[in-house]
Amino acid sequence: MAISFFKQKNGDELIENRPIIHLREVNKYYKTAIGDYHALEGVDLQINAGEFVSIIGKSGSGKTTLLNMITGIDRPTTGEVWVNNTAVHGMNENKMARWRGKNLGIVFQFFQLLPMISVIENIMLPMDFCRTYPMNERRKRAMELLELVELADHAHKLPTALSGGQQQRVAIARALANDPPVVIADEPTGNLDSKTAESVFALFNDLVAKGKTIIIVTHDSGLAKRTHRTALIADGEIVNEYVAKAMPTLTASQLLQATKTAKILTYEAGAMILAEGTNADTFYIVSKGTVEVILPRPNQSDVIALQLGSGKCFGEMEFFHETKHRASIRASEAGPVEALAIGYEQLSELLDQSEATHEALRQMANKHAGENLSWRGISS
Repeated sequence: MAISFFKQKNGDELIENRPIIHLREVNKYYKTAIGDYHALEGVDLQINAGEFVSIIGKSGSGKTTLLNMITGIDRPTTGEVWVNNTAVHGMNENKMARWRGKNLGIVFQFFQLLPMISVIENIMLPMDFCRTYPMNERRKRAMELLELVELADHAHKLPTALSGGQQQRVAIARALANDPPVVIADEPTGNLDSKTAESVFALFNDLVAKGKTIIIVTHDSGLAKRTHRTALIADGEIVNEYVAKAMPTLTASQLLQATKTAKILTYEAGAMILAEGTNADTFYIVSKGTVEVILPRPNQSDVIALQLGSGKCFGEMEFFHETKHRASIRASEAGPVEALAIGYEQLSELLDQSEATHEALRQMANKHAGENLSWRGISS
């Protein structure tokens, strides 16, 4: 994906306008007794400021390795990792810890609070290390953060005197100590009961509303669906999120197969993508922009029957019913369109592996076929 640039008003310097987190073709290999283990393979991932993103996948799929790339705990074998305009992959160890303390707030599954010092002292530690606030302001800020997580009354207790949910909220307050733009949480609700987990999730939502970028790793698919976006990782590779949105009943391995099969096509605003009556041999998933379904009507002007945005698909009606396109599809005049194209032969192979997906697309095709006739004023 292209990165855009813009000039400062003085015209002297070009500044790169990039996502707050951007992994580019990241590969990670580990040496083992039986050879190299490919933990991450060709990972491309962009996360914009203010997004709430969940990362899901089976144990061993590469979730923790992916987090370690973002936090700089580990380095890619090849590829680039950019966080808040910093090339994390090129940073030396001396600078890494202080940079991490100022730019990333990390919340661990098992809290990782120091048991021998008070709650407020735990929160002040990152400020002491990075010196982001004057010494006489650090205690006040720690108290403000405890108020944010509704634990001000417990400031002078030891962490072990608190419940698991309370300790997790202290851990979130500590992660916010230096006011980092990005907060990363590894299974933050994994050891909490459902009610406490809900309160922690609500706190993350509040932080996103205040402009923080939140990334959580979770096994809870229900929790993941409530974030802005979900990145599914399988066998060290990222599944395309729009493929997953269009065909949610495929397994992780099947989604990865579809991701690898799909070709990325781009169209200028207003460009014709498909023409009515032409041969149909491809299933499309919109990944960026909006497409318009155009239907001709006898003795009337053509009509925009439908607009399809990211994650929506077209071409399934022709796959199930006939091999000629029944409508024209064009990119909206509002902007360019990116679509993922899967040939009918590859689609057939996928659907043979998933009866649920086959049935879901078939029902969608039948529904759209009926709508097509209705728009044209033809009785079915």
